[in-house]
Amino acid sequence: MTEAVAANIKLIVFQLIDKEYAIPVNQVRSIEKVDHITRVPRTAKFIKGVINLRGVITPIIDLRSRFGLEEISYSDSTRVIIAGFNDLEVGFIVDLANDVIDIPVHSIEPPPEVVGVSEVEFINGVAKVGSRLLILVDLEKILNCEESINMLGTEG
Repeated sequence: MTEAVAANIKLIVFQLIDKEYAIPVNQVRSIEKVDHITRVPRTAKFIKGVINLRGVITPIIDLRSRFGLEEISYSDSTRVIIAGFNDLEVGFIVDLANDVIDIPVHSIEPPPEVVGVSEVEFINGVAKVGSRLLILVDLEKILNCEESINMLGTEG
């Protein structure tokens, strides 16, 4: 029975434009509606600012902007996925957070080598689930840039 559990991974599926992306559930702390975001001067364009989430100041990154996609106004379906790794909590703005699914680990393939796709450097792999193609995002790579570290590495 343990082998079957180890052979699956649970993912949160979210959408940007018409593509579906996914991140492991164990990295997600919560999914929130977009609330007031306080802009922080002199940060990268994709860092929208910070929010006060249950007493914790949480940096917010717009994934459309981070991936070089067209930015749009937020709607009722826009969500902030609060993710955590190490001792850091960060919010990622997505168009829609629409699913939690289990997929077999063996269905994950390495990222395709596509030239000219801006988000390819942030991808861990792709998974085919029925007729759906899920792009597995590496949140640590999204944060692994000088601007993010300057913004997020303020704890001493």
